[in-house]
Amino acid sequence: MSIAEHDRVRAVAWDAADGSLMLLDQRVLPERIAYRRCHDARGVAAAIRDMVVRGAPAIGIAAAYGAAMAVRDDDFDAGLSALAASRPTAVNLAWALARMREAAAGGADAAALLAEAQALHDADVAANRRMGELGAERLGRDCGVLTHCNTGSLATAGFGTALGVIRTGWAAGRIRRVFADETRPWLQGARLTAWELLADGIPVEVIADAAAASLMRTGAVDWVIVGADRVSANGDVANKIGTYPLALAARALGVG
Repeated sequence: MSIAEHDRVRAVAWDAADGSLMLLDQRVLPERIAYRRCHDARGVAAAIRDMVVRGAPAIGIAAAYGAAMAVRDDDFDAGLSALAASRPTAVNLAWALARMREAAAGGADAAALLAEAQALHDADVAANRRMGELGAERLGRDCGVLTHCNTGSLATAGFGTALGVIRTGWAAGRIRRVFADETRPWLQGARLTAWELLADGIPVEVIADAAAASLMRTGAVDWVIVGADRVSANGDVANKIGTYPLALAARALGVG
């Protein structure tokens, strides 16, 4: 089965025809599919601030495109300030803006900065695909997997991190069932992950967060596959609220 059949969703897309950034509005999913078109850096900053776009990698890529537009519009310093203020705690945002600022300081013009943003975009998708390959190799066969929050194309430049592993595993025939926690209080699993997987032709069963441990105990889940908001130098990870009890239950029940 081709992986392309399960990789159709893109939340961030550059429209070269009119030099604008298209962002899939994640606030209204799954009820409707709507895009916000951003024509300048301040528009991108507003979209990040308003949660039109979410997920650390996707935010960073969107900000990079915003920085390229700021140079094009002779609004670089003010534009970057607006972007930086849109989500002060976002590590990928600060990293992407620092890279764009460094390129501009080296003399890059608007076209060069746009190429830099597109390179960041392509590199994230490539990294996600490689992560999917490496993760899927560990799954074995005929697995049931459980995921939490949203770590797919909606949160990245495309394909996804933990959800990329699930995409690859499904396409390779290694996964038989996919479960997604609701992920309270914002229901990213029920609203976003379920929508994204179904849009890509992957069946998914949504469960209440509190049901995860009981489901694991039945033997229906072989692997819990989640993202990581932070990974420290010693290997510790921090992720969305609700991940910790999954880790405890998985350890107690011998789930991968």
